[in-house]
Amino acid sequence: MGKLYKRYLPLALCVILCIASLFGLAHSAWFWLGVLVFGALAVMGVRDIIQTKHSILRNYPVIGHLRFLFEEIRPEIRQYLIESDSDEEPFSREERSIVYQRAKNVEDARPFGTKMQVYGSGYQWLTHSIRPRHIADTDFRVTIGGPDCSQPYSASIYNISAMSFGALSSNAIEALNRGAKAGGFAHDTGEGGISRYHRAGGGDLIYELGSGYFGCRNHDGSFNPEKFAKLATDPQVKMIEIKLSQGAKPGHGGMLPAAKITPEIAEARDVPMGVDCISPASHSAFSTPLEMMAFIRQLRELSQGKPVGFKLCVGHRREFMCIVKAMLETGITPDFIVVDGKEGGTGAAPLEFSNHMGMPLVEGLTFVHNTLRGAGLRERVKIGASGKLISAFDIAKALALGADWANSARGFMFSIGCIQAQSCHTNRCPVGVATQDKARSRALVVPDKAQRVANFHRNTLKALAEMTGAAGLDHPGGFLPHHLMMREKDRNMVVGDEVYPYMPEGFLLREDDDRFGYLKRWRRARPEAFEPFDSGV
Repeated sequence: MGKLYKRYLPLALCVILCIASLFGLAHSAWFWLGVLVFGALAVMGVRDIIQTKHSILRNYPVIGHLRFLFEEIRPEIRQYLIESDSDEEPFSREERSIVYQRAKNVEDARPFGTKMQVYGSGYQWLTHSIRPRHIADTDFRVTIGGPDCSQPYSASIYNISAMSFGALSSNAIEALNRGAKAGGFAHDTGEGGISRYHRAGGGDLIYELGSGYFGCRNHDGSFNPEKFAKLATDPQVKMIEIKLSQGAKPGHGGMLPAAKITPEIAEARDVPMGVDCISPASHSAFSTPLEMMAFIRQLRELSQGKPVGFKLCVGHRREFMCIVKAMLETGITPDFIVVDGKEGGTGAAPLEFSNHMGMPLVEGLTFVHNTLRGAGLRERVKIGASGKLISAFDIAKALALGADWANSARGFMFSIGCIQAQSCHTNRCPVGVATQDKARSRALVVPDKAQRVANFHRNTLKALAEMTGAAGLDHPGGFLPHHLMMREKDRNMVVGDEVYPYMPEGFLLREDDDRFGYLKRWRRARPEAFEPFDSGV
């Protein structure tokens, strides 16, 4: 409660000073000024606590207005003294603003032309057609489910990426799920299990199964098939996603200290109170590519034929090829693969992992897409992409490079009020998104934020439809690398398929030449173990 008092201290001071000014009227009429000023601030503070639109004001009455004042004058301060709208931190003000505007259903157009350096190295754009098309239906869908799947899922082309209850507050999880329900798209549970707040809105769920097997584990942390079947056959669960690694900290396990485990978290994760909650660095249900395929088949059977896939941030490329060779040998294929770029990450991670471990999305996505094409399996496996995908251009680029759909975590966090305070790991999130502090999370009003989640999704797909039509396409799935243009260096324009070409179908199986640079690793990959025939990755 002491922290709560500190946040409300400015309001309390205004009330005290207003009362003091009233008593001061007996000595001087000038105290009317204090009554008016501090009285107005006190009324404003009470209104801040009662209103439901702005989480920052509910948590920081009176003083929270300084943030909005700073937002108004910051463009001038940044322009002349600090930095531009496009400087990343890790999301630029321009990127965050477009999410806020679309979530609030306000104008997101920009006057006076682009601020980007269009002749600078790294600039990218999409080609457009002289005969653009109008797309009326922006509810773009992709059917996920291979030949062994009896309950395929018609997913939106843009969904909420994995974020666990525990990392996010109960109000944040519930707002996301209610927004997903209203907008007709999917909500990934994250590896922390399915909480009551994931279920509250009735939105479609992707059940993420991490190495801790939360929600379907034995007391020793091993996988429990019976518990899994009970969860996976719930009609609200549409797909099962095995988490091999994540972009923020690939190859790194985790621990939720016992002190941070609440009864609700223990319920969702199926872990005891008073004991550290461990997420191992690797899975115990399988240790080889062939065992992994058997596990995928087991999960598909236990879920009664729902789509089963896995998520990874690409590391050793040969290891992914081992998995693909296991698919060929067993005939078992995942229904989908989600490629998580190392630029992803909603929570805290060791600095070295955030900065220097894992493959960025563009390279990882291109590699996975082409390896599946080279093995002749691309038509059986859908690919999702995640990693800083918050705009229509981000989604279009991912689709052009081989993805079938896109996921976003931080984009949807912004839609429910995240201000990129980067205090996610401190339990002191100022807007109630990434905290288990009930006093802070109450600032996030679920009905209001749920609508913003749906608005952001709808308006982003509307923008994607406009870009798709401008390119002369009927569906964003038609984007290919040649629609993407870029500058490798100043005034040197290249086409996307020159930089990120699609490998011919079945190319790896022929093993006749190595013009794409894949065969060296493919020949060393083996399905019975992740270790290579010889050294190297």
